[in-house]
Formats: sequence, C-alpha cells, structure tokens
Amino acid sequence: MTDVPRTELPRTVVPRTVVPRTVVPRTVVPRTDEPRTDEPRRRAPRPHWLLLVPALALLGVVLLLPLAQSFLRSVGAPDLTDEHYRSLFTDGVTMRVLLRTAQTALLVTVIAFALGYPYAYVMTRVGPRARAILLVVVLVPFWTSVMARNYAWILILQRGGPVHEFFALFGMDVVLYGSVTGVAIAMSQVLLPFMVLPLFSALSGIDRRLLLAARGLGSSPLIAFWKIYWPLSRAGVTAGLILVFTLSLGFYVTPALLGTPQESLIAQLLAQRTTQLLDFAGAGALGMLVLVVTLVLVAWANRIGGTVSAIGVVATSSSKEQR
Repeated sequence: MTDVPRTELPRTVVPRTVVPRTVVPRTVVPRTDEPRTDEPRRRAPRPHWLLLVPALALLGVVLLLPLAQSFLRSVGAPDLTDEHYRSLFTDGVTMRVLLRTAQTALLVTVIAFALGYPYAYVMTRVGPRARAILLVVVLVPFWTSVMARNYAWILILQRGGPVHEFFALFGMDVVLYGSVTGVAIAMSQVLLPFMVLPLFSALSGIDRRLLLAARGLGSSPLIAFWKIYWPLSRAGVTAGLILVFTLSLGFYVTPALLGTPQESLIAQLLAQRTTQLLDFAGAGALGMLVLVVTLVLVAWANRIGGTVSAIGVVATSSSKEQR
C-alpha cells in the first residue's frame, strides 16, 4: 500500500477581545445627624476626669487657699508692700538661719547619699526574699513614732550615751546632742528612704550586660562603673538628692528636740514668728521664700533628667533612652 501524505491545515488564531472594566464611582452620602464642617472634630470630655474633682477640691482648700492667704498677708494686702520681703535680707537673723538650714540640709543629703547608694546597689544584686527584707529595714522610719524615734536619738547622742562612750575610748569628749551634726544624723535616718527608693528604681533598670561587655573589652571595674553605670544612674541620684534636700528644709520636730535655740533652723524660726511674735506677715514672707526655693530645685531636677514624685520614685525612661 502506498502511504498518502498528510496535509496539515494552518491553525487559525482568534484574537482575544479585552473588555474594559467600568469603574462605578462610589457616592459618599453625608450623614444627616452631623453637620458638615471644615473644622477638626473636638474630642468630647471623658467622664473619668470627673474623678479628679474631689482631690482637686481638697487640694485647693487645704493647700492653695492657705498659700494664697499667706501671700496676701506677706504683701500687706490691701496696701501692697514689699517691706516684709526686704526685711528677710536686712534683719540679720533670717539669712543666717536660712544659711544654717541650707548647710544642715546639704549635710543630711550627703549622709543619705553615702548610705543610700551602696544600699540601693545591694538591693539590685540580691534575690527577691533578701530584697524584701532590705526594703522593710529601710522603711522602718516610716513605721516608727516621731517622738519615740527622736527620744531614742537623744539617748544615743547625749553625754554618757553610746556615741559619747565610743569617742571616750580614744580620749575625745564628743557630745553630738544639741549640735547641728547630731541633728543631721537623726534627720538622715528619717530621710534615708527618700534616697534609697529613687536610687533603687533607677539602678534596677540598668542592663548589667553593658558592664560585662565593658569588662570583656578590657575595661577595669572602676572605669566601667564611671563610664557606664554612673551615667545611667544619674536620674535616680538627682531625684534622691533633690527630695532629701527639699524635705530637710522643712524639718521641725527633730531640730527642736535634738538641737538648741541658738542653732535653730528655718522651721523653728517660722514657729517662733507665728506662735510667740505673732508676726504672721513676716512668717508668710519667709514661707513664700522657702516655697520658691523648693519649687526651683524640683524644677531643676526634672529638667536635668529626674522625675520627682511624692514618694521618691523616679521614672527610668531617661536611663532607658541612654541605653
């Protein structure tokens, strides 16, 4: 049989027709319950802000109203005068007492810092149970009666007490009762928590791996502490220093019991002007001066990195930013 050759027919390609899509525009129907305006929408006040009203009212009655009355008395309202403020700098007594108060507050701050920084560092290195015990020990002054605590210091610092007997072993007759140094020591014990708490808050937020990295790169422990650990803890240090210093300016019971009238502090002078001399205008001017100094110190502390709060806790956000 003879093979018949197959004839291949050409393939016909039918072109595809692309139908364009028709986009139907969406029509935005304005809501009829809200008027159309180009101004930004204002957020309605939330009702939880009303919870602050009782606290703000109490603050205004207990704090702001007496401060306003003291200020008006200090300027001699309704006849305005600055005589009482000028007398603070010219009577020869107020500035000397204020300088002594500042020196005592500075001494208290140095003692509290020298004791508080190592104490707070140890709290960051021990376990939870030991940390709780150390926290209880530092908070003991808060749980002790003011009178009992001060009379205990009288027994310790007076002549014949443990401190006097200790220095007598070395042939020294040292009596701290009735001196500024004794007052500063007793005040430091009371204000130590206000130094330890912000320091502990700041030190606990420092990553110790940074110190290990510095040691691995050949740095000595002292250099690693000064270059890494100390800068990260400055926020807590600042808050603790300002808290202790400002609180020391207004101490009354401890200087009155452990000190002498010849070495009185600013709080004793305020009490004398109000209870004995009945100089309410001069006392108001002195109180306003102390208040301004305190506010300036707190504002300065917040500006350089420490957030001061009422219980001495410092925000560690600045430390985290440095890391």
